[in-house]
Amino acid sequence: MGEVVEVNGPIVTISQPGIRNGDQVMIGRMNLIGEVIHIREKDALVQVYESTESLRPGEQVSGLGHPLSVELGPGMLGQIFDGVQRPLDKIMAMSGEHISRGLEISALDRDRIWHYVPAPTLAVGKMLAGGQVLGTVRETETIEHRILAPPDYAGEVIEYAPEGDYGIDEIVVRMRTGTGSVEGLKMYHQWPVRQPRPYLARADSGLPLITGQRVLDTFFPMLKGGKAAVPGPFGAGKTIVQQQIARWSNADIVLYVGCGERGNELVEILQTFPELTDPYSGRSLMERTFLVANTSNMPVVAREASIYVGVTMAEYYRDQGYDVVMVADSTSRWAEALREVAGRLGQMPVEEGYPAYLASRLAAFYERAGSVNTLAGMHGSVSLIGAVSPPGGDFSEPVTSHTKEIIRTFWALSKPLADARHYPAVSWLESFTDYSDRAAKWWSENVSPQWAARREQALALLAEADELERIVNLVGPEALSSSQRWVLESSSLIKEAVLQQSALDPVDSYCSPEKQFQLLDLVLQYHQGGMQMIDLGVPVEQLTELVYGSEIKRLKSSVANDDLTALQEMAQKTQQAFDAMRVEYGNPRGATP
Repeated sequence: MGEVVEVNGPIVTISQPGIRNGDQVMIGRMNLIGEVIHIREKDALVQVYESTESLRPGEQVSGLGHPLSVELGPGMLGQIFDGVQRPLDKIMAMSGEHISRGLEISALDRDRIWHYVPAPTLAVGKMLAGGQVLGTVRETETIEHRILAPPDYAGEVIEYAPEGDYGIDEIVVRMRTGTGSVEGLKMYHQWPVRQPRPYLARADSGLPLITGQRVLDTFFPMLKGGKAAVPGPFGAGKTIVQQQIARWSNADIVLYVGCGERGNELVEILQTFPELTDPYSGRSLMERTFLVANTSNMPVVAREASIYVGVTMAEYYRDQGYDVVMVADSTSRWAEALREVAGRLGQMPVEEGYPAYLASRLAAFYERAGSVNTLAGMHGSVSLIGAVSPPGGDFSEPVTSHTKEIIRTFWALSKPLADARHYPAVSWLESFTDYSDRAAKWWSENVSPQWAARREQALALLAEADELERIVNLVGPEALSSSQRWVLESSSLIKEAVLQQSALDPVDSYCSPEKQFQLLDLVLQYHQGGMQMIDLGVPVEQLTELVYGSEIKRLKSSVANDDLTALQEMAQKTQQAFDAMRVEYGNPRGATP
């Protein structure tokens, strides 16, 4: 038993003989939980996950004998946890709307009974390796939970429970380890959050993460198991973009981590998510979703821990063979927590006060993404998408610049686009992806062989239009040729008909890959047809007076994903209009101009 020596905000100095770095401790009469982060000769430094107000030197400290860990087992889906995996509904039941300190609450429900079915491969006398499937329970109507042996356990099965109803504290498998001791395995186990869960090998995934957002899927695709960042200033729409990804992505499991964001934004998420319908199953979205909520007014150290708590739970479902998407909003608030703790520890600040290890911490977090072959012989993935909130929209600040070097998909949000009511406000000039070549194979096989070429044409057209807009701003539109003015018209059509997308529109909120491609193909056909007319001498004013441009813009919200005939009919109508112009200007279709 040790005691408190000094209190410095969330950093507490304790004297505790024999304590180990990384161990959790219980502090004072309020039973505050903390984590040892530094060992000195006679004392240790602890970061406490709760407020240390009224804590005094001399209060008792006891070590718990293990690092910060999470409980991994059935019952996590549909839950809302705080930054250290305490269910918020149980916290409210115990302490009301204001979270009391020192609450000890199990992450998983000890009273709930699950119907357990042992794995058919289980047999007495068989060797059981770490990470193997012990059995299954039906966690929700859409997700089968595969009970896993802890990755660091291995031995011979000497007894296992038959099919039946059990609580998670009951032993379902007994095994004899290599040392001869007998261990009982339950339907859950604990795992330290700062230690990545092991897997068999990295796997090469060529499957894109389909979000239903055209600017993301078509222009800057991401693969399952990839890592992406969504940087943007206040008001640019980061939270809406992440909510759309969480709602519509074709992942099996979705985890939303609200790390240090404003309480009103998280309240909106907590209220709306349970009301949303899963587009793939028709049931509640919460059946394959769980959330970690740690708002900006919660203890700063719990904010730092929440990222690790979230990614560890995501890895657990990955190890069951599922594709998991984890959305972290935002890594900037997490980095600010690192900065505050580092300042209290007296560590040397570097860029903008952040600790010198900021880049390595960011890299270590994002490297926990990936597509893997699991210890159980299945395939699973964790896709990490982190929001970044650079002050003033400055992408050169440390968190954004370091993140940009680590991730492979960069969805940069633009404040001018947001101010112009262009949502999602993803900049086609600042964003990039390294996954386009690998995603092109899937699009070519499943949607159209022309996808890569059309995507490149559209991006080139947008880049050319950006240069022309600079000329217009300097010398006016009179300096442009007819073909250049048509490029501006066509780029405007791409922006409004393809890139803009309403999260509130019941039709346009999600766009299938087939509709995404056909919309883009229609706009580019319209552009190419107009360029041919200009080569024939058709005045650009006559082209801009055509009503088809405004009709094309309306198709995104008037055509359902499962009925794309209207897009094909529009392509025929525009082609007929251009054919009529060819006749008018003395060049029937097919003749040489």
